Amino acid sequence: MIIVLLCLPAVTGAWLRRLEERGREEDRDGGYSTEFMVITAMLVALALAIVAVIAKKVMDKANGLNL
Repeated sequence: MIIVLLCLPAVTGAWLRRLEERGREEDRDGGYSTEFMVITAMLVALALAIVAVIAKKVMDKANGLNL
């Protein structure tokens, strides 16, 4: 799981560079495509889900402490 999370930014960056190069080859105007916006939204949603899971685990651990 950790390996996947560490490799995700590199793979995503390479994929986005490939999309950008393909757009240049097709003489597009350089604007954001719908596909790019959907991918960005999905990555933001994934990041929020990961933060929520981590925050929940931290809160549960903090609430379980006996002082």
